[in-house]
Amino acid sequence: MLKPLVALIGFLTLVAGLELAANYAMYYDLDPESRQRLSAILSSRMELLLELGVLRMAILGAAFVAVYLIYVKGSLKIAEGIRIILNANRSHRIEIAGPAEIRSLAQATNALAEYSETLAHDLEAKIVQAKSSVEAEKNRLAALMSELSQGVLVCNIDGRILLYNERARQAFGSPANGRSAGSVVLIGLGRSIFTLIDRSLLAHELENIQVRLDKNDAELNAQFVITTQSGQLIRVRMAPVLATALSPANPSMTVSGFVMTLENITHTFDLDTTRDMLLQSFTEGSRAALANIRAAVETLMSYPDCEQRDRFIQVISEEVRVLSGKLDQTTTDYADSLKTRWPLEEMLGADIIAAARRRIESRLGLIALPETKALDDTLWIKADSYTLVQALTYLAGRLQQEHEVQEIRFNLARHGRIVELDLIWSGAVLSQQILYDWEMDSMRVGGEDSPLTLRDVTERHAAEIVFIAEKESQRSFFRFLLPLAKPARPSLDAPMRYDESRPAFYDFDLFQRTADATEFDPVALTDLTYTVMDTETTGLDPLAGDEIISIGAARIVNGRLLRYETYEQLVDPKRPIAVASEAIHGISNEMLRGQPTIDEVLPQFHEYCADAVLVGHNVAFDLRFLQLKEARTGIRFTQPVLDTLLLSEVLHPHQESHALEAIAERLGITIVARHTALGDALVTGEIFLRMIPLLAAHGIRTLRDARQAAEKIYARVEY
Repeated sequence: MLKPLVALIGFLTLVAGLELAANYAMYYDLDPESRQRLSAILSSRMELLLELGVLRMAILGAAFVAVYLIYVKGSLKIAEGIRIILNANRSHRIEIAGPAEIRSLAQATNALAEYSETLAHDLEAKIVQAKSSVEAEKNRLAALMSELSQGVLVCNIDGRILLYNERARQAFGSPANGRSAGSVVLIGLGRSIFTLIDRSLLAHELENIQVRLDKNDAELNAQFVITTQSGQLIRVRMAPVLATALSPANPSMTVSGFVMTLENITHTFDLDTTRDMLLQSFTEGSRAALANIRAAVETLMSYPDCEQRDRFIQVISEEVRVLSGKLDQTTTDYADSLKTRWPLEEMLGADIIAAARRRIESRLGLIALPETKALDDTLWIKADSYTLVQALTYLAGRLQQEHEVQEIRFNLARHGRIVELDLIWSGAVLSQQILYDWEMDSMRVGGEDSPLTLRDVTERHAAEIVFIAEKESQRSFFRFLLPLAKPARPSLDAPMRYDESRPAFYDFDLFQRTADATEFDPVALTDLTYTVMDTETTGLDPLAGDEIISIGAARIVNGRLLRYETYEQLVDPKRPIAVASEAIHGISNEMLRGQPTIDEVLPQFHEYCADAVLVGHNVAFDLRFLQLKEARTGIRFTQPVLDTLLLSEVLHPHQESHALEAIAERLGITIVARHTALGDALVTGEIFLRMIPLLAAHGIRTLRDARQAAEKIYARVEY
């Protein structure tokens, strides 16, 4: 309203100025006698003249406003419509209204839009035809992914998920038993794999892969086992995605991402545990029978002419029969479990030492001196490299902290079918009791805490650890005795199953994305990740005790609204729903009985929204409900926030309505499931995606631009 007011004041000032100038010129042109007569006439009618002047100015002002509304505002509405046609909705047409000139301009604009839309449809048809071969390749990829019996994850070097299939989602799914407050899916496009797998573990494996790559090793894959939040054991096989690092001096290959296959081995591990228990029970249960047999045999040998010879022979026969039956039953019932083994990865011992040296130097600042003699780089061991390197680092850290050891060495040698891996130092001599104490403590070193003990690691590897002190050389060392292994390559003939649905989750453009910036403001709107949210409530007054009864949300990643990674949860408000509210959203008190409370829902919803900008329509209303729960739950939503209501006012200030329905109609979006939290969130997401090019046309390209534009009109928007 400021510009029209300034224009009106300027126009009236100009008219008044011209009129005064004309009257003064006429008055100055009269002779003195005529001036006196004119002054006498005007002085007696001054009040009337002023009233006529004000009336004249009012009439001129009204005429100016009418002309402005007809021509200027009409032209601005046409300009807004043109921007909608160009950037959001090609099918939008400008209303034919106003004077002949404006109507003619609107008709010409609509004709141009019709012509442009026809050309666009023709171009799209040709693009679809040209992309048919690409679509066929994509469908082959989708089919291949769906046929795999294992979960598959593809990540870029920053750990952002680019592709996954349904089996991967299941591998990291919720526990089979127990109450779950909502359908939170922590695995999703653009999310970080480090929320699912320990960052240090993945960094360790990637470092090992890069070392093998630098050595031109033909085998670059890694294998390890993780535990999910639901207690499932997952075997992970990781292969690198390689890219050429072009350097004028030294072109080389680098790791640009990685592919992981996931296999749930929980059942296998359970069988392994059952096998151990079975063997133990069989061993313990056989002791009595073996004792009876031994006693009978010794009696017969000592007294060949014993009168009870037949009875002893019968005892031996019976006990042998029982043992034989027990063994047959064990073999029959647990044949499969007897074959299971815990998986370890075949690795060169020299690679383990190299990884341990890097970790000790970077985490502890200890000096890892080069070996006095070359290591035997042909020795293979079967190891979990991550925990074994952790164990070596842990021992070095204890030596540094408790005995002020500053330098260490490593050695690697073969003794029969055993590999001897030595951690060597000079000076402090330990006792066997100290080694025993260290074995039983949890491994804490270099800022990392591990629930494992040194004893766990050695048992995991079927290894032993001993302490040896050499008086002559004044050296001491811990020696790991590890079974020698031969390198084995993974088999490629595993059976495939054909019962998976095709994956709908892939976005290879994320390979070009870098890690999230700590400051969102300078990031382009097209490069951000968003969580679009909406809530339904018992009423409209949170300060009067109204509560959230439903939360719905969807994510926008790389310009796509991910309809398969949504969040939807009913919430028990622990209070009745207002009749007027129930009439709007259709959620009844009966529907909410047994649902989780807001205290249970908020932690999961907060995790769903992590690393994303929040988007909503009239979102201040929703956030007020969440803010009132901060003190009780400790959950705070500190992300940047964008409101499509404010952005609509920024884009189309001359439109009569900025309600969700009106905006959707302007942008050509069909509303489905209105007044449900998830339905409104999906509509808001579609609206926001169509707003992004419109904002760019206004020069609003970054998050900072959008927030500043919304702040300028915030005070004028009535919530």
